[in-house]
Amino acid sequence: MQDFDKKSMSEREICTKYITPAIINAGWDLHSQIREEVNLTKGQFLVRGGVPKRGKRTFADYVLYHKSNVPIAIVEAKDNNHCVGHGMQQALEYADMIDVPFVFSSNGDAFLMHDKTVSSDIETEISLDKFPGPSVLWEKYRLWKGFSDNAVSLYTKDYYVDASGKSPRYYQVNAINKTIEAITKGQDRILLAMATGTGKTYTAFQIIWRLWKSGAKKRILFLADRNILVDQTRTNDFKPFGNAMTKIKNRTVDKSFEIYLGLYQALTGEEESKKIFKEFSPDFFDLIVIDECHRGSAADDSAWREILDHFQSATHIGLTATPKETKYVSNINYFGNPVYTYSLKQGIEDGFLAPFRVFRIDIDKDICGWRPDAGKTDRYGNEIEDRIYDQKDFDRELVLEKRTELVAGRIADFMRKTDPYGKTIVFCEDIDHAERMRQSLVNALPEYSQKSKRYVMRITGDSEDGKAELDNFIMPEERYPVIATTSKLLTTGVDVQTCKLIVIDKRITSMTEFKQIIGRGTRINEEFGKKFFTIMDFRKATELFSDPDWDGPALPDEDFDPDREHKPRGKTEESDGRTRYFVNDVEVSVVAERVQYYSADGKLVTESLKDFTKTAVAKDYPTLDEFLNHWTDAERKSVVVAELEEKGVLIDALKEQVGFEYDPFDLICHVVFDRPPMSRKERAGKVRKQSYFDRFGKEARAVLDAILDKYSDEGLLDIESMEILRVTPISSFGTPIEIINGIFGGRDNYLKAIKGLETCLYSAEC
Repeated sequence: MQDFDKKSMSEREICTKYITPAIINAGWDLHSQIREEVNLTKGQFLVRGGVPKRGKRTFADYVLYHKSNVPIAIVEAKDNNHCVGHGMQQALEYADMIDVPFVFSSNGDAFLMHDKTVSSDIETEISLDKFPGPSVLWEKYRLWKGFSDNAVSLYTKDYYVDASGKSPRYYQVNAINKTIEAITKGQDRILLAMATGTGKTYTAFQIIWRLWKSGAKKRILFLADRNILVDQTRTNDFKPFGNAMTKIKNRTVDKSFEIYLGLYQALTGEEESKKIFKEFSPDFFDLIVIDECHRGSAADDSAWREILDHFQSATHIGLTATPKETKYVSNINYFGNPVYTYSLKQGIEDGFLAPFRVFRIDIDKDICGWRPDAGKTDRYGNEIEDRIYDQKDFDRELVLEKRTELVAGRIADFMRKTDPYGKTIVFCEDIDHAERMRQSLVNALPEYSQKSKRYVMRITGDSEDGKAELDNFIMPEERYPVIATTSKLLTTGVDVQTCKLIVIDKRITSMTEFKQIIGRGTRINEEFGKKFFTIMDFRKATELFSDPDWDGPALPDEDFDPDREHKPRGKTEESDGRTRYFVNDVEVSVVAERVQYYSADGKLVTESLKDFTKTAVAKDYPTLDEFLNHWTDAERKSVVVAELEEKGVLIDALKEQVGFEYDPFDLICHVVFDRPPMSRKERAGKVRKQSYFDRFGKEARAVLDAILDKYSDEGLLDIESMEILRVTPISSFGTPIEIINGIFGGRDNYLKAIKGLETCLYSAEC
């Protein structure tokens, strides 16, 4: 019997018949060491106007493992119409992502091997029967990592897998392995920098689990500075520790446990009697993990640091989304450079974090300032100091009450148009401002505030009622509270999975604080429809997106003085009792407003949407004729639209600006090439005036006419989908099979009819 022609085989057939057998024949276990089509990323959500769409996910054709938690090689497959090394560049990118040194590309004829462990002959071609076995690659991998025999047993210890089969994502595996690797090499101060929402606590659990199960670390302390963080950790990620775990509370010490969770406030205090951490001997703990260490494990009136100093012999691991580097505080000085960093930008690009759009709103008095008339008094009779007040003064030195009302009104208008029950956080200057904003929002949204007194809540450090509602606010299943006004309490650590709107009405000068605030919205919860979020900025805070430090590596501050690190620096209260002027008769107005989008290349689009679109399209279609030719030649117009969107063109955003009555073809022709647009209704009318329908029978004409109506109402993408045949009134003609076979005489004839309809839509003649 003659073999199939290899050139006619699909990529999957090449894998099945040539690549997989070659790997298995080299000694790799199919069930425990070989995984195929391994998802690495989920595909970035691209925000197009108000409609998010997933981009393409990234997956490796093969990942080869020493053990399930230790990947060591990537194999990328191509069909036999490509050369052996065609997939190498793509495979090298994947290898960098998962930190493996061995990379292979194959088309079924041979393998091209890329070996990062050698200094010469890095790439060599090898025959199918010479694929290296697992012991060969593992020995080279071990030497490449510099592992001793003792280090190997710790590094290869299994992580925890629950009954659902949940396992760490690729970057979490990297973070876990990098940390374990550092510990095996004797490093005892370790920093992990992972963006908010990327699973720092779950990663910490897996690190602790492996160290604990291996016996390398027997007693572990997990420190945080918010009670809710400790409780979330205990009941969620750390639950598998079971009875070996305890929470330190009531300033009581029980030394019979192995895993301890605690607030640093519960372990220490200004009085010596409150420093209960000293009841543990200095060598009691051999591992301490500090969550959210950007808030001061290295310096926070020395509270965390004195705990760490007491347990000097333990390994200290700091977890942070934003390494803090100032002249007063330095994480890097204490922990060293991060052993692994997973940034917000990378998380968004990979599809694990939600992208965003920005509504930037500038108010006249913020831009131009305000100066009182001579002798002017505020609403309480206080004479206002004669000077120019600007944005840095508002809601701190001077309260323009109509400004607060304007901000609340803009928030209310946005929520009514989008989702009145979308969880919203409004960041204010201080507690007093948060309370005034709460009142204004209650008045701005009366139809919702009347339904529940909990619709808008102030959640600040001094509000017991507000803090009591915090658990309800962060629970996706709980409707109320919907809006939380706050100052600092919600900036970090609180996991609000369904937060859809973040409002910034406070001056932000700290990049760390800015990142933490933005991080409140980056979690994705598809079950509850959270795929992206919106930032409404009234204080120019989002200008920080243009700062190189926005998503760059943390660098040590040259002015940092380690000797100053322990010195108390006076606490700033949220509401410090300072005198403010309250003015209720000064009008304010919006002088500028624009929408900015997080683009596919990880940058905030700050130029006009039309200019951005022209630049993006011109890269591939410099002239109108080139675009028209590509559009005309495309089998499916939806493919061209998808290509444009992947390259960053914001189709739905253009609809919001130019008009929802236009389809993507007209939007591009109009915005990029200055051609007058035709609405879908006008295009449909043009088709009906032509003779295209005359070539079909009565029933086929009726079906096509109904499809044309759907195009006129809803757009191009619907008519190219077979699903349109299931939609009324088209479904009244029969089932899809009955329409395709009975009315059009088969699938090919139906598709030809749709293709002709599209041609007629976009050409001068039919």
